[in-house]
Amino acid sequence: MPSVKELTSRPTVFTGGHRACAGCGAAITLRLLLETPDLPVVASISTGCMEVVSTIFPFTAWKCSYIHSAFENSAATMSGVESAYRALTRRGRLNQEFRFIAMGGDGGTYDIGFQSLSGAMERGHRMLYVCYDNQAYMNTGIQRSSATPLWAHTTTSPAGKVTPGKREARKDLTAIMVAHEIPYVAQGTPAMWTDLTRKVEKALDTDGPTFINVLAPCPLGWGFPTQDTIAISRDAVDTCFWPLFEVVNGEYKITYKPKEKKPVVDFLRQQTRYRHLFQKGNEHILTEIQEHVDLKWAKLLKLAGEEPPAQG
Repeated sequence: MPSVKELTSRPTVFTGGHRACAGCGAAITLRLLLETPDLPVVASISTGCMEVVSTIFPFTAWKCSYIHSAFENSAATMSGVESAYRALTRRGRLNQEFRFIAMGGDGGTYDIGFQSLSGAMERGHRMLYVCYDNQAYMNTGIQRSSATPLWAHTTTSPAGKVTPGKREARKDLTAIMVAHEIPYVAQGTPAMWTDLTRKVEKALDTDGPTFINVLAPCPLGWGFPTQDTIAISRDAVDTCFWPLFEVVNGEYKITYKPKEKKPVVDFLRQQTRYRHLFQKGNEHILTEIQEHVDLKWAKLLKLAGEEPPAQG
């Protein structure tokens, strides 16, 4: 795993000067992601926040081989690139080693790009797919996606008299990728950068398809001060709203376990997308969210062979 000194001494692959919002969790994630490999990288990213802010013609923030894909096909694009690389290598026309990374937000991964992602994983291409999960369609107006959490406010699941936010629980895409029986799956967050870079390194060294789901807080869509991105990320982990773990050949391992698990309200109350839940009469909803987080955490502990917390 690269040290801080090593990371800062490496050439910047995702440069500053792009148009991302201040405090953008996705931009922090991309910079960490692209500076971790010690081999040349070919990157593909679907239409979304990071593509829009980083490739405003005639400028680009990318200093690696880069392909802008449509909203639905970042994984399919990189499948073709990786297949072409293998073919050229077999024919002796290429003798340089590369790593292949496809990327997309939750809209382009959980929803619109899910089919191409599933196909790429099933076919076994040697590539890493990274989802920067900011939990809504932030680029087009903060509409709900299947990654949007239970009872969160978005412009298409507004909190009001009819319903207090999104009624459905978020899709567990990480578990779906595990079900594809690929050799490496993980969750990360930019707050725990050593954990994230280690996972990226591990994924890129794996001979086969790999997937990392990264929680990428969005100050605009979540509603918090721009300087709090890393603190919000850390609270997501310490409350077990977003646990950090990896699955290597089907074996679960928790890579960070909070010394003292915080109540989920410590994470929720910092964001305006949840402020309606703290109004009088919504106490039962906060209890429901806590129970949901506790249940998911207990299941994860069991999958990792650890003792679930005592009930009650």
